[in-house]
Amino acid sequence: MESRGCHVHRLVADICLTAESKVLMVRYKDTSGYDGEQGWFLPDDYLRHTEHPEEAARRILNDQTGLSAGDLKLSHIESFEGNGYWHLIFHYAGTLAELSMPAAGQNVKGIDWFPLADLPEAQEVAHGGWGLETIRTVLST
Repeated sequence: MESRGCHVHRLVADICLTAESKVLMVRYKDTSGYDGEQGWFLPDDYLRHTEHPEEAARRILNDQTGLSAGDLKLSHIESFEGNGYWHLIFHYAGTLAELSMPAAGQNVKGIDWFPLADLPEAQEVAHGGWGLETIRTVLST
């Protein structure tokens, strides 16, 4: 698959993976591709050239956590301008029947399951807690 980048748009997929009333979140080693943001994220990354958003979500989940989810559902699409790029983010939801032990991918420095009733504080989540709002929206759709 070709991996050329666009200098105008950013196509992103993330996945809100839940199991046993917990959600999986990651922290990245190299955050340059994440606007330099530190903190917890839902597993996410850019789509590759010609990659379908659902294929990207599956790839991202597997590459970053070593996990795979059977059924993925597109929850919603978010669009905004930031850092000189127009972002289009495909938010996916997936559920595992039981908690599985994740394996941190190459750029993942931390990975953990968080109880939905006890998520990290907004200041511990990248982009001012944006992932927390995404989780709430995904779980309400």
